[in-house]
Amino acid sequence: MQVNENLASAAVKPTADALVPQQGDRQKWWQHLTEYSLIAIFAVMFITMSLTVDHFFSIDNMLGLALSISQIGMVACTMMFCLASRDFDLSIGSTVAFSGVLCAMVLNATDNTFVAIVAAVAAGAAIGFVNGAVIAYLRINALITTLATMEIVRGLGFIVSKGQAVGVSSDTFIALGGLTLFGVSLPIWVTLLCFIAFGVLLNQTVYGRNTLAIGGNPEASRLAGINVERTRVYIFLIQGAVTALAGVILASRITSGQPNAAQGFELNVISACVLGGVSLMGGRATISGVVIGVLIMGTVENVMNLLNIDAFYQYLVRGAILLAAVLLDQLKNRGVRD
Repeated sequence: MQVNENLASAAVKPTADALVPQQGDRQKWWQHLTEYSLIAIFAVMFITMSLTVDHFFSIDNMLGLALSISQIGMVACTMMFCLASRDFDLSIGSTVAFSGVLCAMVLNATDNTFVAIVAAVAAGAAIGFVNGAVIAYLRINALITTLATMEIVRGLGFIVSKGQAVGVSSDTFIALGGLTLFGVSLPIWVTLLCFIAFGVLLNQTVYGRNTLAIGGNPEASRLAGINVERTRVYIFLIQGAVTALAGVILASRITSGQPNAAQGFELNVISACVLGGVSLMGGRATISGVVIGVLIMGTVENVMNLLNIDAFYQYLVRGAILLAAVLLDQLKNRGVRD
């Protein structure tokens, strides 16, 4: 009898163990399927638009498209880390506006472009630090925290500018927005640099691995020796600094700091990230997915402008994209769990 039980146990055990690699293979298969399907969707959409929409595939429009997504692309790189750690930042639109206003005011006061840019980026980093510290150490929900700072920072922008656009007359600062290298404008180069730098940061550094670990399981990460609170503060601090830099570039392009700029910007950035496979549940993100998500968002908006679609309808389309991105994220989570 004992021999029969041992034989039965030995027969069952390999079968149970074999389920583990099968489940892991299934998860990898699902992740590869969703990643490649996103690339295929963008490729089909791009080819279709090139064949059906006049002037879409022209050199001027391609450069214009790249320039239009430069802001979203820059900030999506850092929002990727926020989402991957189970947080998000709704204050980025206000930070873009405030940093642009502050940069213009400091520039007018000092006539020093470098000082103005440093002041704006430092202010953005300070906003991010406050967000991170409140979320990490005071344990206040990211939604409430960043909603509050969104209103506070937007209000500060209106107060210091007295509700008016702050114009700049510095030729050096204005030239930054139109500066080109090999025919490509500076904002596009900055965005490409962000894609590369934050891709390396996510995939090749302890900081990136810790971010994904925190998003996957904060308590297990803490038990493993990761300083969860400090990492979260760093994530939001970098988010604020890069967002402020995007605000400076915007101010340079439009030759003024405008307190009402970048309204709804945060939803576009989050939509691009989630559409690119960054999980709202944390623990999963790829820079290649974020790039595709940004390109899809930018292409859709570019085509709507080329077709002269009314701005009111564009709101509907952007909302539908956000909803589709969230539904896609839910399907991915179910696929990985199953």
